[in-house]
Amino acid sequence: MTTALYRGLFDDAALFPPGNAPMGEALPAHRAHRAGARAPYVGPFLVSDGRIAELRAVLAREEGDHDPLDVVVTVPGGSDDLAAAIEAITADPALRLVGVEVTAPPDRAGDTAVALAATLPRGVGGHVEIARGERAASDIASLVGTGAHAKFRTGGVRAEAHPSEAELAALLATAVNAGLPFKCTAGLHHAVRHTTPEGFEQHGFLNVLLATRLLLDGEGRKEAAATLADRDGRALAARAAALTETEIADVRSRFRSFGTCSVTEPLEDLVVLGVLTL
Repeated sequence: MTTALYRGLFDDAALFPPGNAPMGEALPAHRAHRAGARAPYVGPFLVSDGRIAELRAVLAREEGDHDPLDVVVTVPGGSDDLAAAIEAITADPALRLVGVEVTAPPDRAGDTAVALAATLPRGVGGHVEIARGERAASDIASLVGTGAHAKFRTGGVRAEAHPSEAELAALLATAVNAGLPFKCTAGLHHAVRHTTPEGFEQHGFLNVLLATRLLLDGEGRKEAAATLADRDGRALAARAAALTETEIADVRSRFRSFGTCSVTEPLEDLVVLGVLTL
């Protein structure tokens, strides 16, 4: 039952930092993930709007027959770039657009969500990346009723790109209390909270799943922050294993997925913890 907690959780962001895989390597690796034992857990292929032409060129050179590639396009330039990005994906029959993620400046998330809703093809999901800072809570609230979900940046290539436990707990609590689904991006390279060799304090995706569960249970930000800080992987895995089918479904209805530049590393963590067998 626990394996349902991780199904479709890992969006393939191999093209993005810090992995920065070449397109010619990232695409066949993604095909292999989706065809092998990791398939139930691997989400769509993520590409920035600036690399769509490169992706299409690599697809055109592929040999053999392939189903259309499920793609989520990220649009860091904001809502003005949405239409061109969507058109570039939908014009190619080798691609199937399943999601769009657009970055919003502070205090503009609601406007960005409205523009996103007006541009999205029917059946395609949309996320608005929330800017960190004092306007984050109001930006999250502004997404309610727009059809857009929230996207939180949980790390990066600098120490300051990683939100503290308290900051991330506040973001999660605001989204949960608003009934707003969300995804995360960057920094969730491993299952459990840890310190990297560079000294970065990095969140664990298992911690985020369990913190979300606590918030759904009515616990507060302090309790969620404590779970985000927990470094006991075996204890966290045991807590996850105790979740019921309904509890798992509720958690995943809120925490939808996260982008990871390595699909193998986070899944290997779950194998080491005894959660999965691959």
